[in-house]
Amino acid sequence: MIPLRSETPRRTFPIINILLITANLLVFVYQLSLPPHAGDLLVQQFGLVPVRAERALAHPGAQLGPAIVPLITSMFLHGGFLHILGNMLFLWVFGGNVEDRLGHLRYLGFYPICGIGAGLAQIVVNWGSRLPSIGASGAISGVMGAYIVLFPGARVLTLIPLLFFFFTMRIPALLILGYWFVIQFLSGLSTLGQINQGGLVGAYRRVYSGDVFGVGPAPEPPPVRFLGRQRLITASDASLVISSDLQRVSSLERPPLRMTNKAGSS
Repeated sequence: MIPLRSETPRRTFPIINILLITANLLVFVYQLSLPPHAGDLLVQQFGLVPVRAERALAHPGAQLGPAIVPLITSMFLHGGFLHILGNMLFLWVFGGNVEDRLGHLRYLGFYPICGIGAGLAQIVVNWGSRLPSIGASGAISGVMGAYIVLFPGARVLTLIPLLFFFFTMRIPALLILGYWFVIQFLSGLSTLGQINQGGLVGAYRRVYSGDVFGVGPAPEPPPVRFLGRQRLITASDASLVISSDLQRVSSLERPPLRMTNKAGSS
């Protein structure tokens, strides 16, 4: 199911929602422009790393900034095309009406509050983790939760594929919200297991709880680290995408064999 349009009419132009979508897209374009190593450093620096909160509590001085700033910056980083397109589609469909009801300034404050709340939940759930996590699903889940609260009987025009045929239906928004949760939950389950080859390959996942401020928790698509280089395996709001660029474990460099010649005795 692909939501296309909210059937609830708006009275105002969703300028803040459009600016948020534009900001996410511009950051993603910047991510694409970076070489792999620089992209990894960007995620490490501006992604949400739970262990930084632990360090900030132990040493509140210099460690405070690196722990707080990613609560905002991680919301604007994404791991793939389907990841960001799915997120921005749901934000476009549901965010405009929430902004219309809350007002532009209140919506501008509400969106980051949901994302920050999701980030704090991530820190608590994965306390002490050194692995970064990124994505806007926490903030968007909060927006969707607010939509259900503000428009409980609303319907959403939805594109439904059936084999080779496509048709549209007006589906209750509550079902779309449940669909979002199921997709996010299944995407999290897809990487619960760890891949381990000699301790060099590890997988990790992120759980976002943006709807603590709306309706309920929603998981975030998980990134995966391979051989010290970051490749993000993400799930969009409608499907999963797995990067084909992952480094093969079998290509690990092995130490050269030492050949020794024994001299025969005479």
